[in-house]
This record gives sequence, C-alpha cells and structure tokens, in this order.
Amino acid sequence: MAGKGNQNIDFAGDFNLSSIVLHSHLNKGRLADGGNKVGVDIKDMVQEFNIYENMFKGAITGSLVVADATNLIGSLPIQGTERLSFKLSTPGMPDIDCSPESGHPMHIYKLTDKKQSSDGLQIYVLHFCSREFLRNLRTKTSKAYSGRLDQMVNSILGDKDLLDSRKKLFYQETRNQDKIVMPNVNPFTAISMLCKRALSSTDKSSGAGYYFYETSKGFHFRSWESLCVKENGTPRKPKQTFRYMPMNITDENVGDKILHDFTSVEDYRFVNNFHDVAANTALGTYGHRVITHNIYNKSYKIDDYHYHNQYDETYHTDLNVPIVDTPVDFDNKNLSDYAESRVTVQPTTQFAHNEDTGAFGVDVSLDGKLEGSRESLVNQTIAGTKLVMTVKGQSMLEVGDVIFFDLISVENRINSVGKPDPQYAGRYIITKIRHRVTKDDYKMVLECSKDSVFKPYQRSSGSFKGKEPRNAQGTSKDIKDY
Repeated sequence: MAGKGNQNIDFAGDFNLSSIVLHSHLNKGRLADGGNKVGVDIKDMVQEFNIYENMFKGAITGSLVVADATNLIGSLPIQGTERLSFKLSTPGMPDIDCSPESGHPMHIYKLTDKKQSSDGLQIYVLHFCSREFLRNLRTKTSKAYSGRLDQMVNSILGDKDLLDSRKKLFYQETRNQDKIVMPNVNPFTAISMLCKRALSSTDKSSGAGYYFYETSKGFHFRSWESLCVKENGTPRKPKQTFRYMPMNITDENVGDKILHDFTSVEDYRFVNNFHDVAANTALGTYGHRVITHNIYNKSYKIDDYHYHNQYDETYHTDLNVPIVDTPVDFDNKNLSDYAESRVTVQPTTQFAHNEDTGAFGVDVSLDGKLEGSRESLVNQTIAGTKLVMTVKGQSMLEVGDVIFFDLISVENRINSVGKPDPQYAGRYIITKIRHRVTKDDYKMVLECSKDSVFKPYQRSSGSFKGKEPRNAQGTSKDIKDY
C-alpha cells in the first residue's frame, strides 16, 4: 500500500499513510517466536483499508483486507485483543490520527473471511473499532444523574468505570435539565436515552432530540439544527462543494486540475427522497397525534403535530419546505391536516424526583408537543432526501459537516454548465462516511441527507377536484343483482 509521507499533493486521491502497526496482546508486543518487536507493520500486506463514521452509531469502526504470506495470524498470534495504530491524511489536511503518540489507537475485535487464495498466501479481514466501542459492551451504568443533559453525557463519557474516554467531546448545551435514573444499561444506551430528551439551546427551536456519534476528531453530542446553523441562527458554511461532471476534462477552463478532481463526484445516486409520501405519512412526519397520560394527576392531553404550521419553528438545511401544503384529497386537507396518520400514547408524570416537570425536564404540558416534533425531525433526517456519492479522499471531512451539491438540472445541462436542480441541489449534512484506501488511491463514499429543497415550490390554493360524494344509500349494489 502506498502513502508517501509528505505534505505535497500530486493528485486528487493522494494520501499519507506511513505505517499500519499491529500491536500484539502479548507483553510489550513480544512475538511467539521470541522476537521483541513492539508491533508489526502490516501496511505492505493490506490490500484495502476502510474506516466507517456513522451519525446513527456511537463509535468508529473499520476493516483491513490482508494478504498474508507469513502466517502472521499464527505467529503473532491474532486472537481479537490486539491494537492497531496508524495516521491517515490527505497531504496538507488534518490527520485521522490513531497513533499511540498523539492519537488514539484502534482495537482489533475479530477476524473473518479467512481463505487460502494460492499456495503460500491467505486472505482474511481484520475488523477494528475505537476503544469506546468495546468499553460500551463491557460496562453498565446504574445511577442517578442530575443537571443539564449535556453535562450528563460528559460525565458518562469520562467516567473511569464506564467509557473512560480521553477524546474531545464537541457538545451543544441543552436548555433543559433533569434528574434521570439509568436502569443498569450500557453507556451508549444511557446516552441514547438522553438524546431523546435533549432540547436544543437554539433560541428559535421548539424541537427535541440530539445525536451522539464519533468522528475522527472526537465525539459529538448535538442537535440536527446545530449542524445546519450556528448558534446565532446563520447557516453554516459548506466545508466542500461537489459537482457531478466529467473527471477527464483537461482543457484550459478547468484551471487547477487537482482542485477540479477534488470537487468532482465520480458517481452518485439518491437512495430515497422526501416525496415518499406513504412512508412519511405512516411515520408521522407530517401529522402525528400524541396522547399523553399524566399518571400523577390522572389526566390526559391530546397534542397534534402539524408539519407545515411548525416547520419554521426549527432550522433546516436549505430552509425551504420540501412538500407544499396544497390539498391532497376531496376534503381539501393537506398532508399535515391528518393528525391521526400516527397516534402515540405516552405516559408522563411530574414530581418523579420532586420536580414539577415532565419527561423532557420542562413543563409537563409540553411533553406531547415535544414528542411529536422530535419524531418528525428524526424522520425528516432518516426519510428525507438521501444522497450517496463517491469522491476523492479528503481527510478534513467528517460526519456532521455541511457540503454543497451543485447538481445541474438535466434540461439545463450544456457542457456541464447550467442552472442548479431546484429540488436536489443545495446543502446536505454528511451522515455517514466510508474512508476507502487501496494501494493506488484514497476515496470516500459519503451518505448525505437534507430535510428541505434548494428552491421553494410554488403553492396552489385550488381545491382537489373530483366526482360528487358517494351516496351511501343509493350507490350500493347487492352482488345478487350484478
């Protein structure tokens, strides 16, 4: 595997990777044959190197495809308790630093797909993860936490008896605080419970729900809105602009060829989009009735979430609503007017810990409204417009970054020049990254989401035309008369 080890970039996809060191589980890395090496550099044996970041999972994972002619797995041996250290970067950009000296080494946890491809050569896959991934499996928390929810996450992350993480936490301060008892659960499960209750500190926001995830730069605990905008509400600047255009353009109009290739998309596809009206209706994205049953005073309250009425109460990627509020049936209602598309019954109470607050640590009467908003915001992320694209590797990018996809509308395309697609162009949030390094180059597969459209749709106030209503007494027909 290549990796030249300097800061001069020769081509888009160039990378620095000086070594991939496998550290034995034996004392001081001592080998089974009596050797005294602290680690074994297996870079020349690695055929493919993958690192995965995922907004919807708590920790980084990865894999190595190894072509082994020395029976390393027998002589080391490899049993799933080894460490892996490396530094990967695009020349001139920040490192993905997993070195023992300045970073945080990864941990091997399994070996799969072992096979002999030819005489004297065996192929297998080593799977690795961050240390916190394994700490989460090995520990549980069973205690009461109180204060702001971001402080609770920080406490769980740094607790020596739990995750014991030494990595940086990037967090958005929550506006709510509470007392929460963790019922003997893994740390990631406990943090997931806090994510569902966290309320954004952004002044405009009335939404609920945070994400907790790990990137190559540390852990993040923040709302979707904080990814879209800064604390003062101004949109975040895209970290990179990508455009789908031919990769082999070499004329004088290209300018910087390396920059051109860095911003070029090799291929892309839209996995799903916001116009799956059936799925989003069933999920409660547009309309959601939340019935809260207050156990303390034996009362119940009905709150209806209305997507179009409440859209402007939260921040979005492009801010423009992705589906308009025009009539969709003979009754002239829009999608959000059908509150019973999804009905949730949610128990709540107050004074559980001598505090006159509900499940979110605020006024108990807001529980239904906040739960409806939280579910819709999650669905807008997961079931919104989802883009998967392959680009040249850029180690500065991480999950949670804003990128701009300059997709030219098909009817406007003339030699890769034209107007942006009004729906699918625009700002996206990176939700997943696969860093893929081979002997030749470094590529990234990005999965990105958006919960809005680049240009707003035109609205129509016209009614839904159709036949007159069916007369229940006069239009039925007995099968015997047919």
